[in-house]
Amino acid sequence: MDKKYIKDFIARRTAQELKDGYVVNLGIGIPTRCARFFPKDVDITLHAELGLVGQGPAPSPETADPLHIVDASGSPASIIPGGVIVDSATNFGLIRGGHVDACVLGALEADAEGNFGNWLIPGKKITGMGGAMDLVNGAKTVILAMIHTQGGKPKIVKRCTLPLTGYHVVDMIVTEMAVLLVTPEGLMLTEYNPELGDRDTAVTDIQAATEAPLILSPDLKPMPLP
Repeated sequence: MDKKYIKDFIARRTAQELKDGYVVNLGIGIPTRCARFFPKDVDITLHAELGLVGQGPAPSPETADPLHIVDASGSPASIIPGGVIVDSATNFGLIRGGHVDACVLGALEADAEGNFGNWLIPGKKITGMGGAMDLVNGAKTVILAMIHTQGGKPKIVKRCTLPLTGYHVVDMIVTEMAVLLVTPEGLMLTEYNPELGDRDTAVTDIQAATEAPLILSPDLKPMPLP
């Protein structure tokens, strides 16, 4: 797959998991792109831990308010009619009170137990851990939208070595290679990218790029292509 399409491919597939009526929080990077691919027949309320409830599409340069209204990636955002800006206490009350149906986050590393890290690589400068630790414990569903490998090395491992963002919290992982479900028995491969080849070839390649052992779903199928 052409590298310039990978992030949108992951975001498009992830967006299919977000259902009508959901309140959804999208994290920095690939997750933010999901908003471009919401099905037209679903009503999704976007929540941002910056205090937006009812985040709208990216505004034009003429109408943008980059100082006050931004998305998780710091890009100018808008607010839909009926949307609100709330204070930090109310905002995190929504998260901790279980009012967010799903959050989509990126990850530096994830593992077979549903643990993941996305805020710190030892020895590198950081801006802070953000609201992800609250989100993964408050949202009803946690989805990771991430690149499968980094520099040819697996990012989906048997057990995380990076500092954790969440412990036993991940429900699903979507990458450019596969869709994985976190189950009590381990990671279940439910979909594969058909551009990898036929079913057996794809499974071999995905396992080679994944340190954690994979369980094959009895309903294993190709990921939808755009």
